[in-house]
Amino acid sequence: MVNQFGINLGFYMLMPYLAGYLAGPLGLAAWAVGLVLGVRNFSQQGMFLVGGTLADRLGYKPLIVAGCLLRTGGFALLVFATSLPGLLIASAATGFAGALFNPAVRAYLAADTGERRVEAFAVFNVFYQAGILAGPLVGLALMAVDFRVTAGAAAVVFAALTVAQLFALPARRTEAAAEKPSVLDDWRTVVANRRFVWFALAMIGSYVLSFQVYLALPLQAEFVAGARSQLLVSAVFVVSGVVTVAGQLRITGWFKARWGTGRSLVVGMGILTASFVPLAVVSGPDRFGVAAAVGALLVSAAILAVGTAAVFPFEMDTVVTLSSGRLVATHYGFYNTVVGVGILIGNLATGAIVGAAHDAAADWAIWLGLSLIGVLATFALHGLDRFRPTAVSITGAHPVGRRRPPSVHAASRGTVPAGADDATDGMR
Repeated sequence: MVNQFGINLGFYMLMPYLAGYLAGPLGLAAWAVGLVLGVRNFSQQGMFLVGGTLADRLGYKPLIVAGCLLRTGGFALLVFATSLPGLLIASAATGFAGALFNPAVRAYLAADTGERRVEAFAVFNVFYQAGILAGPLVGLALMAVDFRVTAGAAAVVFAALTVAQLFALPARRTEAAAEKPSVLDDWRTVVANRRFVWFALAMIGSYVLSFQVYLALPLQAEFVAGARSQLLVSAVFVVSGVVTVAGQLRITGWFKARWGTGRSLVVGMGILTASFVPLAVVSGPDRFGVAAAVGALLVSAAILAVGTAAVFPFEMDTVVTLSSGRLVATHYGFYNTVVGVGILIGNLATGAIVGAAHDAAADWAIWLGLSLIGVLATFALHGLDRFRPTAVSITGAHPVGRRRPPSVHAASRGTVPAGADDATDGMR
């Protein structure tokens, strides 16, 4: 938990201000700025599967430590790098570092918490969001001195994390096998898990909607507030972060007690879908005034945060359940790669729709389109929860062809119906 808070603190101290540094003091062209940022994103999203595979083969702790160490080097290089090749190397290092420790951190947490995975991932998200809240504020204070001071401070954060994880984190290895299959065999095993693959594809919708706090909502803030848009964007992030940090545990507890894992995912996805309704109704300042437009934006941000908080712990738990406790980090790596590609495509489409909608004075089309994505994802998750072609369901494992009895929701409270195969037994 502390490690994840530190990771996000160090990362968000620096990354929000990197583009401005590259284009400003270093004077890079726009295409070069895009290239540096794109290399960072690709070296992380595109390498998650590699990081997850290494974690399953070498152990979770070594990958967590290696990722923190590599990001230390990447941020330290940003202190001195001024040429494009040096900046690309630093950017690739910081991205690949995330690919190393992200699947390992999640697999470690899942392995160490057993039946309490949902609660553990809820607490994890509190620390995760707290780091996102604190990072930009610390970075803003350091940026008043110099970007290189910020980069150096971020490197120090990751250096401290490296030492702390090296000496304080207990080793947590996966079960050793007499003859390990090849990496390609591991990847074939993951891809052959059709239910897991369909779940990953269905969850793309959740990530596309959640990511709009970084894309569509800031663009809407600029449209509504103009010169004061930065203040409104900050308010959006504060609302989102406070809702998650303050409400995550209550939201998770209430959802788990009422619906269990599978239905909680469906309901959470429905909340994400509904989050854009206020913006569809109050699409801009021309309709009901600036105050109403600002209010609709903040309400949407709050609802989006509630939906994200509702989905995340059950989503992480489901990845482990559908992996049947085998190659957990590899499954997380594949999952992150799939949703990463989905986010890229979704952002390109959203950006195009935003521009076209503003030009056509049809801003409601933006939010209607996002809501449609949410509706499709909600029905996809509902279908996965209701129809079970294999022995593993979203909420637990059950005999093939049988409908889930009402008592199955007890599985999320630590008990499993008699006769049901326990898909998470390997993790326990």
